[in-house]
Amino acid sequence: MQEANSSLGNSTQGPSLERRLNLLDSAAIVVGCIIGTGVFLKTTVMAQQCGSMFLVLCAWFVAGLLSVAGALTYAELGSLYGEAGGEYIYLKKSYPGLWGYLYGWMRFFIASPGSIASYAVGAATFLSSVINVELFGGQKYFAVFLIIIFSLINCLNVVVGGKLQTLMTILKVGIIGFVIGGVFTSGTQPHLIGANDPNIIPSWSSFGAAVLAALWAFDGWNNLPMIAGEVKNPERNIPLSLLLGVGVVFVIYSLVNVAYFYAVPFAEVLTASSSQYRDALPVATKAVQTFLGPAGITFISIGMFFSAVGGMNGSILTSARVPYAMAHEGQFFKVLAKVHPKTHVPVVSVLVQMGISVILALSGSFDQLTDYVVFSSWLFYALTAAAIFVTRKKETYTRMHYKMFGYPIIPIVFIALAGLLVVNTFYVNPISSLIGVGIIASGIPFYFILHRRNE
Repeated sequence: MQEANSSLGNSTQGPSLERRLNLLDSAAIVVGCIIGTGVFLKTTVMAQQCGSMFLVLCAWFVAGLLSVAGALTYAELGSLYGEAGGEYIYLKKSYPGLWGYLYGWMRFFIASPGSIASYAVGAATFLSSVINVELFGGQKYFAVFLIIIFSLINCLNVVVGGKLQTLMTILKVGIIGFVIGGVFTSGTQPHLIGANDPNIIPSWSSFGAAVLAALWAFDGWNNLPMIAGEVKNPERNIPLSLLLGVGVVFVIYSLVNVAYFYAVPFAEVLTASSSQYRDALPVATKAVQTFLGPAGITFISIGMFFSAVGGMNGSILTSARVPYAMAHEGQFFKVLAKVHPKTHVPVVSVLVQMGISVILALSGSFDQLTDYVVFSSWLFYALTAAAIFVTRKKETYTRMHYKMFGYPIIPIVFIALAGLLVVNTFYVNPISSLIGVGIIASGIPFYFILHRRNE
């Protein structure tokens, strides 16, 4: 059995990660990490920004193409570098120095715990219409409860976390498939014609904001490479899992959004929010009610709870491997590199990640967290995609690995569109963007202190 850290720079004695995840586990991680809360929470916001069903669907399509392009690029890098750490490894090997460290810093303090906290808050919100979460002290404290429970589960064994992710993914895909099938077979009067609001004049900036909202729903396709050190036959299974997973999600998202607009009048999509629900959940509820009646509220609330929890579990499972990889190479706090001798899981990294996620869940709102995460992440997505040009010039590339389709056009388009997205996000939401930049920049002095100490 191969061990993930055999190729890491500063190999240490003691227990290490083990390659125990097969192709099905890996593909389920991709799908499960992507499908969480966004597809049920962002459609109303996008409709309010675009004012047209057609433009909303275009925004979903553009976000999907960006994600596919990113997955194609990451598939090649993941095939070449089958190590734990994901983008940290790609950036470190392609741009020696500061960039890999800053990515890991951002991932450790905001991107990973922000995603986990967002999923947990979303799950608590969904379930609040079914059970009395005040028994846990309210939605935020119930979110904290979920973060703690699933973090502890992922301390047991990577196979336990992987099989749990597979089960959650099958469950959530089945629920969404049931919604899509129910809408189109219920005999509901379609509302697709005239689905627009003449009072809203869309602009490039508003369309860009809608794309950013859709990208939150697609976010997570990059998580699998973080756990590449525990995937069997990574040269084959990482590319296959990424392409299969993102393709499946693309189809599901397209169909479920058409189902929303098919079943619910556009005017109701625009106003679909209340104190009980967040953003687009009422759209999903109303769509289900067209064939389930009042029982649709309970069904969709429970279904979306499991969907959010599945996304959270996938993020917990994969994200803890980034600080582990950094610490293993002497680039972060040494204690984060510790692997449990029996479970072969970086338990300290998982537990510290849990603590930061709990703090964010208690202190920030859902929308603030997602804004910070998406903007900060896409800065590094573009930089990581550019690493493929550096990688192809190296001698190590002569080894047999997966080569992406559409090179160099696809990575160039991905980098260009990602850059435009970042600029547009800064223009539309400068405060959140500056917070994201500030969090990244705060790692610079620590990098130089660590670098001087290592020397």
